[in-house]
Amino acid sequence: MKKIRKIAGYSIYILIILLLTLVVKAVGFQRTVVSGDSMESTLSDGDSLLVDKISYRFSDPERFDIVVFPYSAAERVYYVKRIIALPGETVEIRDGVILVNGHVLPYKYNRDPIFDAGVASTELTLNDHEYFVMGDNVNDSVDSRSYDVGNIDRSMVIGKVFLRLRPFNKFGVIE
Repeated sequence: MKKIRKIAGYSIYILIILLLTLVVKAVGFQRTVVSGDSMESTLSDGDSLLVDKISYRFSDPERFDIVVFPYSAAERVYYVKRIIALPGETVEIRDGVILVNGHVLPYKYNRDPIFDAGVASTELTLNDHEYFVMGDNVNDSVDSRSYDVGNIDRSMVIGKVFLRLRPFNKFGVIE
């Protein structure tokens, strides 16, 4: 009888741990893996990331946050991109430079001139809940400049990338 109680106690303990793990995963965090070179040199192909799904429940995404959102043209495909322009702002790419509200964006993540402005070749004003996102590797990224991706609605943002899990030699918080 004592043995059965002990086994039942351990079983309940394991069940509680599993349930808590599922809740934390569903509500709090998500792991994702970078596929492609669009975020070089900040993130690389194959990097394993942890996404914070809690912060944006209490605050809005900010400029230069790296966010994860679903790609609308394919199921179970998620994009990892950096926020360039915020709701209500205007964005334009002119002469290879990003302009937000008519001012050059101090974009320190990639200093290459942008060859393809896409939909941002003319001034584009974002709606109240839209974000304009780009990959750091601006000339090898499918992002808000593309009609396939476009502006990202706030409701599509799953969370903010905050930790690189692998490779282990690059483990750490993503700024």
